[in-house]
Amino acid sequence: MTRTAYTTCALCEAMCGLRVEVAGDRVVEIRGDEDDPFSRGHVCPKALALQDLHEDPDRLRRPMRRVGDTWEPLGWDEAIAFAADRIHDLQRRHGGDAFAAYLGNPTAHNLGAIVYAPLVLKSLRTKHRYSATSVDQLPHMFASFFVLGHQLLFAIPDLDRTDLFIAFGANPLASNGSIMTAGDVRGRLRAIRERGGRVVYFDPRRTESAKAADAHHFIRPGTDAFVLLAMLHVVFAEGLVKLGRLASSCERLDVLEAVTKAYTPERAERVSGVPAATTRALARELATTERALVYGRVGACVQEHGGLAAWALLALNLVTGHFDEPGGVMFPTPAVDVIRGGAGVGISRGSFGRWKSRVRGLPEFGGELPVACLAEEITTPGEGRVRGLLTICGNPVLSTPNGAQLERALAGLDFMVSVDPYLNETTRHAHLILPPVSPLERDHYDLVFHAVAVRNTAKWSPAVFPKPEGARDDGEILGALLEAIEHRRGRLTKRALRATALRRLGARRVVDLGLRVGPYGAGVAGVAVGERGLVRARGDLSVAALERAPHGVDLGPLERCMPDRLPRRDGRRVIDLAPQLLVDDLRRLDEYERRLDDASPALSLIGRRQLRSNNSWMHNAPQLMKGRDRCTLLMHPSDAEARGLASGDRVRVASRVGEVEAPLEVSDEVMPGVVSLPHGFGHHRPGVRLRVAAESPGVSLNDLTDDRALDLLTGTAVLNGTPVEVTRAPG
Repeated sequence: MTRTAYTTCALCEAMCGLRVEVAGDRVVEIRGDEDDPFSRGHVCPKALALQDLHEDPDRLRRPMRRVGDTWEPLGWDEAIAFAADRIHDLQRRHGGDAFAAYLGNPTAHNLGAIVYAPLVLKSLRTKHRYSATSVDQLPHMFASFFVLGHQLLFAIPDLDRTDLFIAFGANPLASNGSIMTAGDVRGRLRAIRERGGRVVYFDPRRTESAKAADAHHFIRPGTDAFVLLAMLHVVFAEGLVKLGRLASSCERLDVLEAVTKAYTPERAERVSGVPAATTRALARELATTERALVYGRVGACVQEHGGLAAWALLALNLVTGHFDEPGGVMFPTPAVDVIRGGAGVGISRGSFGRWKSRVRGLPEFGGELPVACLAEEITTPGEGRVRGLLTICGNPVLSTPNGAQLERALAGLDFMVSVDPYLNETTRHAHLILPPVSPLERDHYDLVFHAVAVRNTAKWSPAVFPKPEGARDDGEILGALLEAIEHRRGRLTKRALRATALRRLGARRVVDLGLRVGPYGAGVAGVAVGERGLVRARGDLSVAALERAPHGVDLGPLERCMPDRLPRRDGRRVIDLAPQLLVDDLRRLDEYERRLDDASPALSLIGRRQLRSNNSWMHNAPQLMKGRDRCTLLMHPSDAEARGLASGDRVRVASRVGEVEAPLEVSDEVMPGVVSLPHGFGHHRPGVRLRVAAESPGVSLNDLTDDRALDLLTGTAVLNGTPVEVTRAPG
């Protein structure tokens, strides 16, 4: 006998609703939920692989302790006590900063992790906090913090109403949206063109998204800031500035105009390769189209001047009148508001430079140090050296720059504990692995992605299957670890009492409290059915109310909220169009231009994302890994001819930090002078238990990226534009 369960896919940002047919403890079928008001039946291959992840024999089911080269199972109470004892003892002997923590991207997709991981970090009382933030999105947070006053005030494209979508370094058809949560992003982008609008991409590669757009323009890696500043130059020079109703909230417009005068389209063309005529035409089109926007994502972030690019993106939308306006960039009003807080789920507005890394003196942002400096903090002797590490939902050996160096560093730690379901390239170095249940065995609510969604919705997804006896979800693991650490401090502190209370409260009640104190938590009770049978919230939201609406509730399109949503700075709600820290960084951009003139003719390496993957953590799913080898090096025909290479050749790719070998794929999909490897492969390390991934191990892009290459303003790793040499592999 089968039953139907409704849930949300937690494997990427899109929040697609799923209809799961279940027989006993087996998954029979997974398909899109046509009644989900957000995703409207859309589904991608990743969702279908939830069954693979749930049934994966390689997934760990019990805590595992490393003893020499072998692993032995532990009971949960013994495992938590072992972790807390080792952490407490290490910090007692060497100081709080001797223990570090790293959070991977999947943390944001996981209710228990996103609620309890920040509390565990506070309990550790260490300045050595790291995450994937500084390898993919930190420039956006940096710009939002300095321009708008809060690190999570992301300006989100209003896809459903715009008529002009200009994107830099983004590939939403592969990412399903990124800091732009959009169920069925392909359909939403297609609808722009169907209503007579235009979609335009700037990228060193003609991506899947670019192939489906009205126009694509090649741009040299690392030069996005030049083109964006040139567009601002045109807007000011041609009198196209339009601040509208936000004019009184905007400060330093004159400074912004003054500093962009030097960045002409002709100058941008010489550096980026984008014709000056193209830059001028698009700047005019952006400024004169009523509903338009410009958006940038990973490609525009992971470069030497990602912070300046993120600032220019915000400034362009502001000065052309497309900020907080329908069809432009807007701000969601999530049912659980992690920006304004409430019920213990608020995220701080941010910070910068309160402390610096021990070795290189890199500043913290938002309480974190750049992950590019983690390895050196472990291997460099001296007071404050990192001797222990907690990883949560992360595989930094494959996802951070110079992963081979980090791999060697992890092997020398005194103690490492990982909350992870797999024995992977990173966790194989742990002394203890605490494995959570599968995504289908835990409750789910998207605390993060509702805050960056293109439409306001809310959905509670109860676990499809009950947890197996003795198993724990991420929140239960982290809650128990939090309580155990606090109770080893030697006295019954307020923090220890709070840890016990929060553990007993549970993530479900945290969400319920957040809903009740949120923007939809008061008013007319209940829910109602709208057009097409979609459920629409009418107030008094709670988990119980959402349980009565298993497909989710539609809270309506994004609405104007500025300047009220801005935090107060010196008693005022203001937008700083030209923060001095960013203005000062323009000197570094000018120096970069001069370096380009003297640069050697080395190829520039960029990454690429694939729809059937989400970083490195889905390569053990048979349904996602079937088909041809996707870990190939893309190279333009002219570059291949100059080196005597052809498709199918095995080539050696070498950078300052390492070298790898990969099959060559010659294609005009990349611009001349650029080569591309996908991200997340490299499953050839000994001791890894990922049988499917090992059959197609590929090579790691981050065995080539350079830990010394940073955006010095934000601390973001430079993953695009790595200089490499490509030659035929021996033999």
